[in-house]
Amino acid sequence: MKLAKNMTSLFASLVATSKSATAFSAAKRSVLSSSSSSTAQSKLRLVPSTSFLGAGSAAAAASLSLSSSQLFSSTTTTDDDATKKLPYESDPNYDYDMVVIGGGSGGVRASRIASGYGAKVLLLEGKYQHGIDPYYSAIGGTCVNVGCVPKKLMVFASRYPAVIAESQGYGWQNPTDKATFSWDDFMEAKNTEITRLNNVYSKFVLANAGVETREGLGRLNGPNTVEIQATDGTQDVTSVSAKHILIAVGGWPFKPDIPGADLAITSNEIFYLDKQPKKMVIVGGGFIALEFAQIMDGLGTDVTLMYRGDLFLRGFDMDVRQHLLEEMSRNTNIDIQFQTTPTEIVQNNDSGSLTVTTNKETTIVCDQVLMATGRKGKIDTLNLETAGVHHENSFIPVDDYSRTNVENIYAVGDVTDRIALTPVALMEGHSLADTVFGGLDRPSDHADVASTVFTTPEIGTVGLSEEDAVAQLQNIAVYKTKFKPMAHSFPKTEAYTLMKLIVDTTTDKVVGCHIVTDGAGEMTQGVAIAIKMGATKSDFDRTIGIHPTSAEELVTMRTPSYTYVDGIKIEE
Repeated sequence: MKLAKNMTSLFASLVATSKSATAFSAAKRSVLSSSSSSTAQSKLRLVPSTSFLGAGSAAAAASLSLSSSQLFSSTTTTDDDATKKLPYESDPNYDYDMVVIGGGSGGVRASRIASGYGAKVLLLEGKYQHGIDPYYSAIGGTCVNVGCVPKKLMVFASRYPAVIAESQGYGWQNPTDKATFSWDDFMEAKNTEITRLNNVYSKFVLANAGVETREGLGRLNGPNTVEIQATDGTQDVTSVSAKHILIAVGGWPFKPDIPGADLAITSNEIFYLDKQPKKMVIVGGGFIALEFAQIMDGLGTDVTLMYRGDLFLRGFDMDVRQHLLEEMSRNTNIDIQFQTTPTEIVQNNDSGSLTVTTNKETTIVCDQVLMATGRKGKIDTLNLETAGVHHENSFIPVDDYSRTNVENIYAVGDVTDRIALTPVALMEGHSLADTVFGGLDRPSDHADVASTVFTTPEIGTVGLSEEDAVAQLQNIAVYKTKFKPMAHSFPKTEAYTLMKLIVDTTTDKVVGCHIVTDGAGEMTQGVAIAIKMGATKSDFDRTIGIHPTSAEELVTMRTPSYTYVDGIKIEE
């Protein structure tokens, strides 16, 4: 209920931008009115039902089998006029119009949309089912198997102890008595859920869209040939020809080159540990390291977080970084060690513990070491050189249409090193299919992409940080507030919220929003729409907040905390 109110407050701000919204709608109507009436008659088909998929799951969104061609093309086939042609006519000179190497978010979306336009599509993925060493991932990609989805389930699990403990402030007596966490029970339920999603992707999302899938690893043999190596133990290799090839293999965790690095795990293996570590060292300062540090701390593991820099989350707004450090220092048991890196990991002779030696010549004995030290593109086995595909280190550069230096070969998602987020890969794959097979001119749009770090409290961010806004715009106003939200104030918990708006004083547009609080991701999604539409600070100010919510603070900050004029900070 609290999140629903917060989200409603944010979406209300969109009404205040009526002029922008009207102009946008008018342009949209103009485009749609030029389409044939058959488009309006197209039927929306949901397979399977959302009740089967589960509310809020990634698969629920993915299962929409309505393609862009059905929405926007004047040549869409309908029940009333089956003689209409699809936008794309399959090329008989090739086995497939497009072969997609990689069944993650970008690959699945591009495949489904391309097939809806009339293309004959083959999608390749190493495994249909998750958790098989050394693949770990499967159909659905990193997000579904060893990323967003299982991680978010672990985040939910890790937050219950604090909620239960806080309930004492609301009158609940002895709430923590007899409460224990079962790693085995959780992992069994998690694996069942991920298996369900694997099946949804292969049996419903792709099959119902007319996409052919094969279990195997794809690699190039020239610009129009893909070799498929079976992963069933036979190592058999077959070849197919393709007019277009899409590389959507994603990324892979990177481990630093130190003695004993092979003893450490990554964000792949942590989802399949047989037992919960009692003591764990996590190395890294990005969002993966921070999320897992708080997950494992919340589940009861003794966690040490090592980061080589002075402050984690490099690239995020500085106020956000500092606020999270304060909250973690106050409300977790994590031992945070900055300017610290492991130099060696040694297997002990006892029951399997590890000893980590650091650059400060200190040692820590633990059960597991998790390396969250970055990811690289998974291109090692693609044979890119056979087609002349250029790559920089492990990533594949592409243009705004996701095209590589080879005209008919494309790449989307994490392997391109643009923005490594699932919704971004979906957008890139969809845009590519619209352009190549739908006859549309749709470059990828990476402006104002919102994101969330699922720490506790959560971080939600969209647009420019204060530092980037000053560098790019010179003249800005910064509005920010820090307070103890009602949910934590009443039980006297020392947990605080940070909210911050960045405004371009030349145009009055809100160019950045940063939130650190419970449910920040849910709030930020609504703000992202407003910022994408070009909402101004005046639009925010005209919006009436919903009370009592934390989100109302976003529309009640009237006076800037400080401004910048020609890049120089001026305190109000």
